[in-house]
Amino acid sequence: MALLRVDAFEQGAEVATEQRATGRVLVTGGAGFVGTALVRALEHEDVAVCVVDQRPVTHSTVDAIVGDLRSDAVIDAVRNWRPSAVFHLAARTSVLQSVQDPVDVYDNNVGVTQQLLEVARAVGATAFVLASTNAVAGNSTAPLIDEQSTLRPLTPYGATKAAAEMLCCAYSSSYGIAAAPVRLTNVYGPGMTEKDSFIARLLRAASNGSVANIYGDGRQVRDYVYVDDAVAGLLLAWRQQLREPIVIGSGTSTSVIELFELVRSVTDRPLDAMTIEPPRGEMRAVRVNLTRAREFGYEPSVELREGLSRTWASWLGSVENGEPDER
Repeated sequence: MALLRVDAFEQGAEVATEQRATGRVLVTGGAGFVGTALVRALEHEDVAVCVVDQRPVTHSTVDAIVGDLRSDAVIDAVRNWRPSAVFHLAARTSVLQSVQDPVDVYDNNVGVTQQLLEVARAVGATAFVLASTNAVAGNSTAPLIDEQSTLRPLTPYGATKAAAEMLCCAYSSSYGIAAAPVRLTNVYGPGMTEKDSFIARLLRAASNGSVANIYGDGRQVRDYVYVDDAVAGLLLAWRQQLREPIVIGSGTSTSVIELFELVRSVTDRPLDAMTIEPPRGEMRAVRVNLTRAREFGYEPSVELREGLSRTWASWLGSVENGEPDER
């Protein structure tokens, strides 16, 4: 791994990267849960990869810029690396935190996206893939959420992703960049021990014997997509040079109660739950239409029980090896 020092870029130094590849792919948030899986997949492509994250990366075959993307120095380092394609995964993703601090989520999710799109335009990048979310649609009145759903987000988080999608649309139209928002459903899988999503909270409770919180009556439904399938959707948008949103998920929705019982079965642990008042902005139902993704060859490959089994096995291994298990 070549660590590209931000201060070197501030001084105008050049950093040599081996030109063995046909492309130069930047992954923001590449040390995170989905980002790590994406970088692992990109190692099989004929590209040079650079990760930007506030944490060091574990991949030895990629370049890395460690720092905050809101920093001018980090943006300058990205510009000097001159990516030909950008996967933008870095974001504030907590819905609850976005309600508590909407200014911070705007700066991280909208301001940074604008700066990265401008870098992509300046260096002649041809593709920009944004990790977006079905939350841009809010409580859609249609039976299924698809690419044509009206944007009606319920929270600052959803609103920032909708705004980022609009920026992608503008840069595609104005500058010819193939900028594609990939609307992911709830992603889960190995490597999510530090996440605060519902599946992570359930596995954490099963692991340490704590009580899991269930919002309201637990009948709200979600689409849970395995991380490898989510990565397949991101790669599809890049390879197809898409210029418009695409919905990626499992195509099957599961209620909170059903998921709770499934996790209890998979983990074979006594799992207790307490019902609490749902927060404002809680979506009642997420059911997605994968027709357009399937037209491009996407097909989810891991069903929920199998995915949960793999995730639980990885979770236990992480805990036993002393890796972070934040509560």
